Amino acid sequence: QVQLVESGGGLVQAGGSLRLSCAASGRPISTYTMGWFRQAPGKGRQFLALLRLNDGITNLRDSVKARFTISGDNAKNTVFLQMNSLEPEDTAVYYCAACLGSCSRYGLYDSWGQGTQVTVSS
Repeated sequence: QVQLVESGGGLVQAGGSLRLSCAASGRPISTYTMGWFRQAPGKGRQFLALLRLNDGITNLRDSVKARFTISGDNAKNTVFLQMNSLEPEDTAVYYCAACLGSCSRYGLYDSWGQGTQVTVSS
């Protein structure tokens, strides 16, 4: 199973940007569909974006498509989430997850990182 560690979260003003990183170890991320999710206080976990590095397929949630970008680096075994024009509503814990093989947003993501907090002030 792959191990995942997120980083890059923090406090940012509305309109600002953050770049989250998800460093993987144990297995190459090219064998997985890598996803980003978030969970705000009192709300359920929400899909944001996925990336399949073996064929370059990406898929993003409609509400963040214009502001967020997912990318990956096979050599570094790392996936990134670039977040621009952040809004207070983006405040949440952000998680990286892995689904073995080619998965959709509804796939079985059974490896998760510990999460990184993103707080956007107004």
